[in-house]
Amino acid sequence: MIRVLLADDQQLIRAGLRMLCDAEADLEVVGEAGDGREAVTLAARLTPDVVVMDLRMPGVDGISATSRILSERPSTRVVVLTTFGDDDHLYPALTAGACGFLLKDAPPAELLDGIRRAAAGDSPFSQDVLARLVRRAVDSRADGPVRPVAGLTGRERDVLDLVGAGLSNAEIAERLHIGVTTVKTHVTALMAKTGAPNRVRLALVAHAR
Repeated sequence: MIRVLLADDQQLIRAGLRMLCDAEADLEVVGEAGDGREAVTLAARLTPDVVVMDLRMPGVDGISATSRILSERPSTRVVVLTTFGDDDHLYPALTAGACGFLLKDAPPAELLDGIRRAAAGDSPFSQDVLARLVRRAVDSRADGPVRPVAGLTGRERDVLDLVGAGLSNAEIAERLHIGVTTVKTHVTALMAKTGAPNRVRLALVAHAR
C-alpha cells in the first residue's frame, strides 16, 4: 500500500484527488494539508511514502515545504502537482528535492501513474516538462559534458531511447515485452555506464548521443 499525503490550499482539488486515490486498491490517502506548514507537520507525523505537493499556497509555499520535508525525512518522495509549468516554478521545485513535476491538467491516469512511479523510485514528469528539461540541458550543458555512450548492449540502447522519450519503467516493459524488474536493472546499468545520477540526466544522454 502506498501512503499518500495531499497538500493543496484548494479544498475542492484535495477532495478530487482523494476520490481519485481512494478508488485505487494500492493507494491510501493518509492526510490532507491546506498549506505548506501543515504539510511539513503532517509529513513528519504520518510518514507518507509520497507527498502530492501544490506550489502556490499561503504562508509556507510548496517549494519551502518540500525542502523542509526532505531535510527531515529524505526517503519521502515529493511529486509537484501544479497549474504552473514554467521554469520559475520547475527549477526551484527540483532544487528543493521534488522527484517529479506534473501539471494539474494531466489526465487522472497520468497522476496515478506518477504517484506509483515516485513510490517505486522513479521520476514522473509531464511529457512537455521533461522535453523542456532535456532541451535546456542539451543547450546549456550546465552540469558538464555528457559522457560518450559506449559499451551498451542492444537492449540497453532500446531502453535508453525510451527513457529519453519520457516513458515510465512499466511503459518500457510493455513496449519491449520484458519485465519491469528487468527494465529497472537496465536503467541502473545505464546510469552506471553513462554516469547519469538520475532519470532526467539519463534522458539527456539519450538525446545527446
